[in-house]
Order: sequence, then C-alpha cells, then structure tokens
Amino acid sequence: MTGLRVIPSWRHGQERLYVCHTDGRHIAWYDREAARVNLLSEDEEEPVLEALGPFLTGPVTVGPPPVPTPAELARLSLHPDDDLAPNRPGEALLIALDREPGPSYRLRPDPRRKALAAEQSVGEALDALDGAGWHALHSIPLPGGDRIHHLAIGPGGLYAVHTLYARKQRVTVTDPMVTLGRREPEPLLRRVRADADRASYALTAEVHPVLALTEASDVSIPAPIREVRVLRDTDLTGLTRLGGVLKPADVEALHAMARDRQTWKRV
Repeated sequence: MTGLRVIPSWRHGQERLYVCHTDGRHIAWYDREAARVNLLSEDEEEPVLEALGPFLTGPVTVGPPPVPTPAELARLSLHPDDDLAPNRPGEALLIALDREPGPSYRLRPDPRRKALAAEQSVGEALDALDGAGWHALHSIPLPGGDRIHHLAIGPGGLYAVHTLYARKQRVTVTDPMVTLGRREPEPLLRRVRADADRASYALTAEVHPVLALTEASDVSIPAPIREVRVLRDTDLTGLTRLGGVLKPADVEALHAMARDRQTWKRV
C-alpha cells in the first residue's frame, strides 16, 4: 500500500485523476486523453504509478508537467467564476428553465425550449470544429442582459453566431427583416450585426455576424445581404474551409481573451 489517494475530477469536459497524500497535497495527475502521468516530484514516481495501476488503460508517458503556453497561463490565471469556456450551449436558458420551469401544461410549447434546442444544435456543430483548430464559446453575457449565443474563433477569423429555431418553417431574409413561416417579419439582422459589433469592440478585432437557422424547410434570400452570413446549422462546418486570416497563436490569444468574463463588461 502506498498511502496515496486517487481522486477523479473533471476540468473543461476532460477527466483527470489526481494523486494526493492523506493530507490532501497533490503530487501527480493522470490525464487519460493525453495518456500522460504528470509528476510534481520525480522521487515519488514509483508509488504514484502503483496507486494509479488500477486506472491506467494502456501505455503512458511519465514526467513533469509540460511548460504551459502563454494562452494556458492566461487561462490558469482566470478566476473560475470569470471563465466562460465551461458554458454549455444555451447556458443562460438552461439556468432560466431550471429556476422557472413554467407550468406543466401549456396550450403552446414554451418558446424558451425551442430556443434552447436551436442553441444546442448549433453549439454542437461549432464544438465539432475543435479538431480543425477552432474554439467555440457559448452564451456570452453582455451588459444590459443581452448575450451572444456563440462565438467561433479559428483560422478563418471570428464569428458571432445568433441562432434561430426554424424547424419545418420557411425562412425569408430581406435585410434587415427575417420572416419565419407565417409570422410577422422581425428586424433580426440588426440584432445579429449589433452582437458582432459589440464583440469586435470587446476583442479589438473584426468579428463577422452569422445567423444560423436550425432545421428550416426552406431558406429564401431574394437579394444580397450586407455583411451577415445566413447559414443552416448543417452548413456551419463550412467555416473550416475559411483560412488564412488568423495564425494559431492569434487564435489562442483571442480565445484566452474572449473566455474572460471581464472582457465583456465594457461593451
């Protein structure tokens, strides 16, 4: 017996197993995804590996923690309450529905749940771009109670994405109006542009506005639209074909800046 304890923990959606003494002092952690055991003290390698033995799923690299990049240092310096990266798609709606779920029986579905379904669908599509060098942040709070549904940051630039639930509806976009089915037109593109403008101000970088439509039966755009991209949720992967705008270091730096809640308090 080593006298060491193994404690599982989740950080930003990834599992880590921390090895600590009985007094709670951490001496190592096992990152399953990276297949690496990070040691804070090389003298304790043998007891650490013995304690982790039942949890190791294959060959692992053992050594001191890798030197953090500038972006990682910026992330680590964030107070957990200020880090927006853990936000789930539709985070604000999830919290609102948890606090006030509404009556059990309604004549019409709660519109918040449709909006949530749209943000979750678009958020899932944006999160899937991670392997192509992109980062996505969700439900970014802005002063005055507003929020940006999603912010995508990658080699192709920065995009403020506003979602619209359009399941089995025909959508007509006539700048700045958006008509959903038989409803009255709304000047939604003004909101989409305003979100991108506020993000540009906060990040001191150009942010492009995007309107993402979920499950629309048909999309009609009679005339060209200024600045705004109108995409179906299934077309968001096309952002990965846009490149040559930001270098990897710029992507990481902007992501570190955007995930800090304090960045958005001045817009």
